[in-house]
Amino acid sequence: MRAPRYGVPAAILLLGSLLVGGCSDPLGPFEPEITNATDNFQLQATGVVGLSSTLTYSWANTGTRATVNHSTTTTAGTAELVIRDAAGTIVYDKDLVPSLNEATASGTAGTWTLQLRMTRYSGTLNFRVQKL
Repeated sequence: MRAPRYGVPAAILLLGSLLVGGCSDPLGPFEPEITNATDNFQLQATGVVGLSSTLTYSWANTGTRATVNHSTTTTAGTAELVIRDAAGTIVYDKDLVPSLNEATASGTAGTWTLQLRMTRYSGTLNFRVQKL
């Protein structure tokens, strides 16, 4: 009769489940609404309080430019949006503001990276990035 073997695979599964379970979205408590579709990305989170975190999203842009629409209300801290094209070149870098609609610089089509850097941020985040 053989004893059951749990060995390394079981340990790896347990560790993996602990790592996944231990990770959480810092925006989670603020009920974010995120749309991440080809050529259209939008993020909104209401009632954010004192958040310092960096969030990174991969976004498919079939074009070489995008329009960035800000509609953010900041009551404290900062929220900076940095966008890199598929080649890793920064095509946009601005703090989010209440009202702004402008284009990124030209870049390489493909998978772009959107990075939201918040420093002691409080307010309502709302921005959209769309293929131009």
